Amino acid sequence: MTRWYEDIVIDEAFDLGTHTFEADDIIRFASLYDPQPVHADPRAAGASYLKGLVASGWHVASVGHRKMVDTLFAEEERLRALGQEPGVSGPSPGVNSMDFPTPVRPDDVVSFQLVVTGKRPSNSLPGWGLLFNRLTGTNQHGDLVYSAELVAFSKLRDYRMPWWQKLLQALTNLPLIGPLIARRS
Repeated sequence: MTRWYEDIVIDEAFDLGTHTFEADDIIRFASLYDPQPVHADPRAAGASYLKGLVASGWHVASVGHRKMVDTLFAEEERLRALGQEPGVSGPSPGVNSMDFPTPVRPDDVVSFQLVVTGKRPSNSLPGWGLLFNRLTGTNQHGDLVYSAELVAFSKLRDYRMPWWQKLLQALTNLPLIGPLIARRS
């Protein structure tokens, strides 16, 4: 998230835009990354491949994640244009779940959305918080086609390291004491 941890609002929805999954793109993606017949070979999908062809879940997830990243970069630019300093995003420690409840077929238009469902300060990285997010994709019929529970780090704007952490950090940099502290950790 390109906002500071303190500025992130739980349950705020970010519309990420839409994507139309065209048959040629479904086949091209599958040929490169997920060449199962139902995704890549129209003949294997049945006489009318438009009825049988299904986008790879990885294709749907990749488009959704790209939309998310583009939206977060746009949010960073928006904040800078307002004269504000955007927050600092960190890495993601993982995806807790990923689901594809309805197949994505040729010409489906999928709308993606990101919602921060929770947050808490990190126990392992001082000065950082964890964000719990739900990324979803819904087709033009209102059917959920993709859902993922994502975790990401976000920097705390107002974090001040306690004196004892500063001391511990300084001690770990000393030649004789540092290795002893590292062994005990």
